Amino acid sequence: MPNVMQLLPMLEPEEMTYVQGLIKDMNDAQAQQFASIYMNRRKDTQTILIATVVGFIGVAGIQRFLTNQTGMGILYLFTAGFCFIGTLIDLVNHRSIAFDFNVQMANQTAALVRSIG
Repeated sequence: MPNVMQLLPMLEPEEMTYVQGLIKDMNDAQAQQFASIYMNRRKDTQTILIATVVGFIGVAGIQRFLTNQTGMGILYLFTAGFCFIGTLIDLVNHRSIAFDFNVQMANQTAALVRSIG
């Protein structure tokens, strides 16, 4: 059973637990392939935090575009992040925004690796 701590040591604890559940049935080669693909697709919580802060001083909604929520990104862009209230909420919830996106990317990556091998 592959160890996610060795493959992806930079993950947050909640994300690490989720990814470990995804790769538990993979062999070592598949887990290695999953790790390399997933590292390129996932978003770091610090990146989402910085993009949200930029929404206060510049363009609102960047964090939504980064997480493939284009509709919400456009809405934030045209409404100044719902008059900064939505941006403030995203600032508080930046970890859950990143986690939700990373779960989606982990599921897609796991499906891809399983279909290949």
